[in-house]
Amino acid sequence: MGLFGKLFEKENCAFCGKELGVFGKKKLEDGVMCGDCQKKLSPWFTERKQSTIAEIQEQLDYREANKEKVAAFNTTRTFGTHTKLLLDEDNQKFMVTSARNLDEANPDVLSYSDVTGCTIDIDESSREETRTDSEGKQVSYNPPRYTYYYNFKVIINVRNPYFDEIKFQLNGSAIEIDVIGRPGGFGRPATLRPELNLDYREYKAMGEEIKEALLNVRQQVRDEVAAAAAPKAAVTCPYCGATTTPDASGCCEYCGGAVNA
Repeated sequence: MGLFGKLFEKENCAFCGKELGVFGKKKLEDGVMCGDCQKKLSPWFTERKQSTIAEIQEQLDYREANKEKVAAFNTTRTFGTHTKLLLDEDNQKFMVTSARNLDEANPDVLSYSDVTGCTIDIDESSREETRTDSEGKQVSYNPPRYTYYYNFKVIINVRNPYFDEIKFQLNGSAIEIDVIGRPGGFGRPATLRPELNLDYREYKAMGEEIKEALLNVRQQVRDEVAAAAAPKAAVTCPYCGATTTPDASGCCEYCGGAVNA
């Protein structure tokens, strides 16, 4: 079979067996999968074409098990507007999603301990505005006019076997700021002060709030691990008078009294 024939050769999804035409194939390193099965993968996963059938099957199993975590998730704090960071403080879990139906979307549920870092990226771009002169040509205004565009992105670094980064945009559409005047330093108009824009300040504050929340929960886990690893000091039990090293519940190892209550 020639190259042209192989291109249009029908194949079956390695996971559900569905017959696929040329436009339904989602390439893997050693096979193909259908679009429906691809939708079951994590939205943060980006290496499908470099993955084997066995590796994708492992992720599908992980995603199936994740449904139970979503069902057990109890949102206690929410950050963001469109795409949101949800915290389950009681169970030290979090998820990031824009979905309203969590059971249907099956967003990845991660532990606080999975967080390795968080940064806020403010993407700036610009365009000079022009006008049409008497000859129908596009010319600059005098003084020049510019429109600057800003997008706020949160980047959460995590430990996960299928992705190491959760990146999402806080604002639904770019924040536009119009300025007049000749460029100042670094090619920016001297009159440009984005921090005076209400939307700019709102999304910047929102991003910093998310960053602070995630770094705080990461530190909380680290403090708990350090406390658990610290050597326990012997104390005198107020109930039985024995010298005891309290157990994990803070109770006397001999009489069971609450030594650390």
